[in-house]
Amino acid sequence: MRIALFAETYLPYINGVVTHVKVLKDGLTALGHKVLIVTTDPKAKKHYLKDGVLHCPAHSFKKKELYGYSVSSLYSRVRMNYLRAFHPDVLHMHQEFSMGIFAAYASKRLKKPLVYTLHTMYDEYIFYIAPDLFVPAMRTVSHRYAHILARQADAITSPSAKAKDFLAKCHVKKPVEIIPNSIDYEEFDPARFPPEKIEEIRRKLGIKEKGTAGIFVGRLGREKSVHLLLDYWAEFFKGDDSLRLVVVGDGPEHQALSEQAKKLGIEERVTFTGSIPHEEIPPYFMACDFFITASVTEMMSISMLEGMASGLPSVQRFDPINADQIQEGINGFTYRNPQEMEQIIRRLAALSDGERQEMRKRVRESVKDKGAKDLANYMLGVYSRVTGIPV
Repeated sequence: MRIALFAETYLPYINGVVTHVKVLKDGLTALGHKVLIVTTDPKAKKHYLKDGVLHCPAHSFKKKELYGYSVSSLYSRVRMNYLRAFHPDVLHMHQEFSMGIFAAYASKRLKKPLVYTLHTMYDEYIFYIAPDLFVPAMRTVSHRYAHILARQADAITSPSAKAKDFLAKCHVKKPVEIIPNSIDYEEFDPARFPPEKIEEIRRKLGIKEKGTAGIFVGRLGREKSVHLLLDYWAEFFKGDDSLRLVVVGDGPEHQALSEQAKKLGIEERVTFTGSIPHEEIPPYFMACDFFITASVTEMMSISMLEGMASGLPSVQRFDPINADQIQEGINGFTYRNPQEMEQIIRRLAALSDGERQEMRKRVRESVKDKGAKDLANYMLGVYSRVTGIPV
């Protein structure tokens, strides 16, 4: 089968959608299918095709809060010619902006089915583009926009059941198929990294020899609620130098979070690493003991899955719609209030070396079916249904 994937961002830029598209592409090609990725590229002076990626000239958003997104023209004859030459059997839209609009248009022109994967709860991000006073009005516009795009899709998927509630608010009556996110499982295999490398990173992060560290990996934006983790850390672990919080990533809240840690008096208990290239992230997970987040805006966190693939149990704020993403006590724990979070972390810190190793094996085993071929096979079922092409 020949599949065209449309996304607003792609490598070398990294975010959850980019990782999802990369993993899907790797899985599909490993199974013998042909994939074309169509994406924006603010550095491109003209459309060009390289290594299966069609780079489209684009303009970057100036606001750093907007994930470094860029937007291209909604239509390009050159882009359409490249797409025609690829002869896609199905078009798969992963983001809703210029590439999404083009994908919806191209599916009509080429008379090919369109699959739409909703990755983001946009209601949680409107504050980036509108003052608080105008958020309700912009939410209405956002819902109408999502309705128009979803109406054109032949199938809708999402990694989270949250998409069903969101699209219901948008008056979309089509079914939503829940297909879990996946990661490059082998990339996060602890056997790839010698113990000396892990110990070196632990020292670099300021983790005590017998200490316990929680790690958050992600963009430092308001919606990620890292400020809550700092508040909780100050409340319960301010005087305990055996417990450390490691925050990996960058974003518009980085400076404010650093200042918050200083005001709370926990700057010696928190390590901000800044941005780290994605290929260097695995040993940072393995140098820590659990993944932690207070965000409830995720569909299905790629960082959470990468942490689990590294053997880290996930300590997550309870999110009722996504509750089934955690197997309580098997690959993670959920907390409903700061006190529950403290109890979970204290229990993890009290584990013996043998108990920690056993838990790491159990956690990693729990996500072994979250690899590239697994995601590809899920999606091939959808593609086959909308195209009529057996796989």
